[in-house]
Amino acid sequence: MPNIQVQGEEEIHPDVALVARAKEGDTAAFEQLVRQYERQIFRIAQHITQNREDAEDIVQDAFLKAYQKLEQFQGNSKFYTWLVRIAVNESLMRLRKRRTAKTVSIDEDIETEEGSMPRDLADWSPDPEQMYGQSELAEILRKTIQGLPPGFRTVFVLRDVENLSTEETAETLGLSVPAVKSRLLRARLQLRERLSRYFKIRKDGDTPRDLHRVSR
Repeated sequence: MPNIQVQGEEEIHPDVALVARAKEGDTAAFEQLVRQYERQIFRIAQHITQNREDAEDIVQDAFLKAYQKLEQFQGNSKFYTWLVRIAVNESLMRLRKRRTAKTVSIDEDIETEEGSMPRDLADWSPDPEQMYGQSELAEILRKTIQGLPPGFRTVFVLRDVENLSTEETAETLGLSVPAVKSRLLRARLQLRERLSRYFKIRKDGDTPRDLHRVSR
């Protein structure tokens, strides 16, 4: 989000003062930062790892690492963005330790039936961000997101679930803005395809258990 200007001066984010106090040894200030962001960090970690216990560990590890490296935070980005970067790195490391299967570059070109798709897919249906807010479809979307490659899933979660801007997502993941847009496009395309297949299965009379097959 853009910085808010107040009487010609840039407004200072409240986190700046808390971080400054924490750097001086004020543990209560850092504990306030933990309370502000632990739920968001847990949600991101759980989306990436698809494991509650791993997510709980990642929250602890991320905040511990943030506290240990607090002096390295220069305030060039939002504290939350910096914290998310740490949590995402911890989550991806956890995945790498868990996976032994071969990896595939998610930057390789792919061909789709739609051909060359525009980057702006705001009008495509079903819309994952809207669906995520509907309780009856939340589990369907969660399992579908789980089937995405980790790189796609991470970008999708940060942009469409946690509502970080494209620039913040790029900064968090150490990617270029075009790379984020490309991964987000491909994540949305894959979600649309898999959700369409799922709803076709439902229409044909199969049970929701077939979603597990569709999400693979």
